[in-house]
Amino acid sequence: MAKEKGEEINLDRLIESSEEGPVIKLVNLILVQAIKDRASDIHLEPFEKQLKLRYRVDGVLYDSAAPPKTLQSAIASRIKIMAQLDIAERRLPQDGRFRIKQAGREVDLRVSILPTVHGEKIVMRVLDKGSLNLNLDSLGMDPDALAKFKSAIDAPHGMMLMTGPTGSGKTSTLYAVMNQLNQSDINIVTVEDPVEYQMLGVNQVQVKPDIGLTFAGGLRSILRQDPDVVMVGEIRDSETADIAVKAALTGHLVLSTLHTNDAPGAIARLVDMGIEPFLVSSSVLLICAQRLLRKICPHCKETFSVPADLQTRMHLTKDEVAGNTFYRGRGCARCKNTGFLGRMAILEVLSATDKLRDQILHDTSAKVIRDIALQEGMKTLHLVGMEKARAGLTSLDEVLRVTGDQH
Repeated sequence: MAKEKGEEINLDRLIESSEEGPVIKLVNLILVQAIKDRASDIHLEPFEKQLKLRYRVDGVLYDSAAPPKTLQSAIASRIKIMAQLDIAERRLPQDGRFRIKQAGREVDLRVSILPTVHGEKIVMRVLDKGSLNLNLDSLGMDPDALAKFKSAIDAPHGMMLMTGPTGSGKTSTLYAVMNQLNQSDINIVTVEDPVEYQMLGVNQVQVKPDIGLTFAGGLRSILRQDPDVVMVGEIRDSETADIAVKAALTGHLVLSTLHTNDAPGAIARLVDMGIEPFLVSSSVLLICAQRLLRKICPHCKETFSVPADLQTRMHLTKDEVAGNTFYRGRGCARCKNTGFLGRMAILEVLSATDKLRDQILHDTSAKVIRDIALQEGMKTLHLVGMEKARAGLTSLDEVLRVTGDQH
C-alpha cells in the first residue's frame, strides 16, 4: 500500500522535546488531549475577542480551555503546515489531512479550514483506526436483526442501504460489513468521499469532483473492474442511484448510504430520485436506519425514578415504569461529569420480504411501507432504544434525545 501523503508526526517524541516553539507544543497538546478524551472532532473557533476550543465527545460538543487569541494565526499556520496546505491562503476554504502517532497508535486527522469574519475556523476530524469496530457481532444488534443482516450479506447480489444523519456511524457499520466479506476470493471496490479508513484487501477510490471524478463516474468505472462487492459512500443524486440499482440487479452486492430519517423513508427517496418502483422492489435486500446512543458511565451508574413528564413523553405505562429499573449516570471524573462513557449503535432493520416487494410496486409512501414492516416484525429505532434503556445500558433521556418521542 502506498504510504499516505502527509508527514507522519510522532507526538510522543514531540511532547518530550522542550526545545520547540510554544505554538508547536500547543497544537500537539490540543491533539493529545483530543485523543485522551476520545474526541471525534476538534473545533478551533475565532471570535472577536477570543479563540474557542471545543471537543466533540460521544456526539456532544464540550468547551475546553482555549489558547490565547494572539496565537490564532500561528496555530492556523502550524496546522496548515502539518496538513500540507497553503499557508498564504487565508480567504478560501481548504481541506487536507495528516497522520500522527501517539502511544504507538496511528491516528489520521482530516482538516477543514473555513474563513469566517474573525479569522479561520478549523475543524479536525479524528479518525482513530483503533476505535473502529469491525466486528458485526459486537455492534450490539439483537439476534433477530443480526440474522437479517447476515442473510443479506450472504446474498449473491442486491442492495444494502444504511440511512441516518451525518455522524450516526453508517459508514463504520458498512466497514464492518466489508470486513466480514473481505476474503481472497471476493473483489471489493469502493468509491468514497472521503476515504475515511484504509482497509487492506479493499480497493478504495477517492471522489475528486474538481477533476470530474464523481460518484457516478467512479461507479461506472468500478463496474468494469470485475467487482463482486461495490460500496458507494453515499447516493446523492439520481444518476448514482440509477447506476447503483442497476449494478445490484446485474449480479453485484451493492452497499451504500442515504440521508433519510428512517428505513421505510429510503424506499420513497429512491423513487423520488427517479428510480422505477419495480427496479427498487427487485434490487433492495435490506435497509437499516442507524443512530448512536451514549452509554451510561459504569463508574457512576445509579437507578433513578422516572418523572411524570418523561413518562408521558416516552409513552410509558405505569406498569412498565413499575416493572423495570431505569438508570442514569450521576457524573464523575472518569466521564467528565457527563454521566456517559462511549456509544453504541441502535439499528432499525427493514428486510425486503415478498409482501414488502409487492407493496413497493403499488405504493411507495413511507407510511404504508412502515406499517407493513412493523406487521412483519421490524423494531423501530425508538423500540430498540427502549430495549437498551430497560437493559440499563443507556438512559431514557438519551433515548428521547436521539430518537425523539415517536412511538
